[in-house]
Amino acid sequence: MKKFLVLYLAPVSVIEEWMKKSPEERKSEEDAMKTEWNAWMRERTASVKETAGAGKTKRVTKEGISDAKNDIMMFSMVEAESSEDAAKIFENHPHLGIPQASIEIMPVNYMPGME
Repeated sequence: MKKFLVLYLAPVSVIEEWMKKSPEERKSEEDAMKTEWNAWMRERTASVKETAGAGKTKRVTKEGISDAKNDIMMFSMVEAESSEDAAKIFENHPHLGIPQASIEIMPVNYMPGME
């Protein structure tokens, strides 16, 4: 089995707009998505090895360190035979219910000596 990095993306502007909703409305939507997500995960525990949210971003350049924003909300590590098989795992994922959301899957290519 090969390992794949999975990025759950949603535009910053979509999340900022969502945050303008009332706390009650957001909680209702969060609860519904959490229920869908948990059901999705129960069916895929053999493939999805790790999932976590991504926190606030720091960007490091030769000029220094700064705060940054990007579209990455979460990540997972999965195991599959191929990129296509890994991508198929995420068809109809609840994350795709977020407007303009996407999920990107890429193989993990270890550098020699860094496994």
